[in-house]
Order: sequence, then C-alpha cells, then structure tokens
Amino acid sequence: MTTALDPHLEMVRPVRPRTPEGCEECLRLNTPWVHLRLCLTCGHVGCCDSSPMRHARAHAGYQGHPIVQSFEPGEDWRWCYVDEAFV
Repeated sequence: MTTALDPHLEMVRPVRPRTPEGCEECLRLNTPWVHLRLCLTCGHVGCCDSSPMRHARAHAGYQGHPIVQSFEPGEDWRWCYVDEAFV
C-alpha cells in the first residue's frame, strides 16, 4: 500500500550517500550484499533484507531513521521500516 500521509516522511532530509561505493558496514567487515538502501535522514548506505547482514534495517532500528530509498540504478521507490510500507 502506498501512502503520502506517512508521519515518518517528516524525517526525510536532503542527503548525500556516505559510502556510494556500497554498504557502509559490509565494506568495513568485508561481507557481501545483494541490494543497497539509502537512509533519507542521514545518508547511510546499507544492505537490504535479502542481504546476509541486513544493515539498512538494523540502521533504521538503532538510529530511528525509518525511511530508505532504493540505492539501485533505475529504482526510485522509498520504504518505511516502521510502517512496513512504500511511501
């Protein structure tokens, strides 16, 4: 379900990817990822839920930054981890 009324959208900021070359934690740990997600609050780049380490979801939980955008070429969707919905 898509909603434009997600209250977490107020946390979206103009961001620059902190590690445009890949998942911040996976790069540090030398672990693989599948797809990347960009935190729209701080610019953290994390790996998706299909990746072994699921760093994007962990970042959302630990930092309280709920909205991510796909960081894959040609994709422009956003996801709210709190509401488990596209926004």
